[in-house]
Amino acid sequence: MATYIVGDIQGCFDELQQLLKRVAFSAQKDQLWLAGDLVARGPKSLETLRFVRSLGDSAKVVLGNHDLHLMAVSIGLKKVKDKDKTAPIFSAPDRDELLTWLSQQPLLAEHDEFVMCHAGISPQWDLATARQCAREVEGILQSRQLPWLLENMYSNQPDLWDDSLQGLDRYRYTINAFTRMRFCFPDGRLDMECKLPPQEVSQDILVPWFKLSQRVPLEKSVLFGHWAALQGHIDERIIGLDTGCVWGGSLTMIRWEDKQVFTQEALS
Repeated sequence: MATYIVGDIQGCFDELQQLLKRVAFSAQKDQLWLAGDLVARGPKSLETLRFVRSLGDSAKVVLGNHDLHLMAVSIGLKKVKDKDKTAPIFSAPDRDELLTWLSQQPLLAEHDEFVMCHAGISPQWDLATARQCAREVEGILQSRQLPWLLENMYSNQPDLWDDSLQGLDRYRYTINAFTRMRFCFPDGRLDMECKLPPQEVSQDILVPWFKLSQRVPLEKSVLFGHWAALQGHIDERIIGLDTGCVWGGSLTMIRWEDKQVFTQEALS
């Protein structure tokens, strides 16, 4: 049995299939972990959702910002973005089943040796806090309060964690940390605007969330996607897997057992 973790698919279904074929992935004996953003800018978001759902317990998925936006569009809270290619999902006969399945996925998935989320873990959280915050929001996403949360999640505030945060402020911070975060200000506040590579930004102004000097150390490695401009970041405890397949880059996957990295170039 092998454990494969792959970065943002964003509807790049064909590239995913080629990558899985390259490693001889078997749903009967292997596991595929997907770091969020199954859908959006690529040409086959519908096929991607159907495939990952068909894997059953062999797939572990976390929600990304595009996945949450898809849910908001599906209940009429938002319009499909011009660049998204998700319209086929809404006219599919299995639309409701797919969207219900998506809403049941977590923000944080945990392996014995690592955790996986879409954007990262707040530098102010220990792992127990991350688990608690994830479960709180997941409980709402999986309840009748789903429309309320989706309608009210679109804000950059609050941008600084405080244990006393309650209600919508607490949920919104949690969603932003898990699905949208890239940089932090030196004081730990989240920045939701900058998408540049870290080497193009002064660390006196912005710091990657995983390099903040006061970040709480975690006892497990963190695997994430979301930040294509990182072009893959692998060190002892932090592994970023989004290498921008949907932007003409590659789809990147790591086999956890031996840390071998596999890439599949975007198809023309």
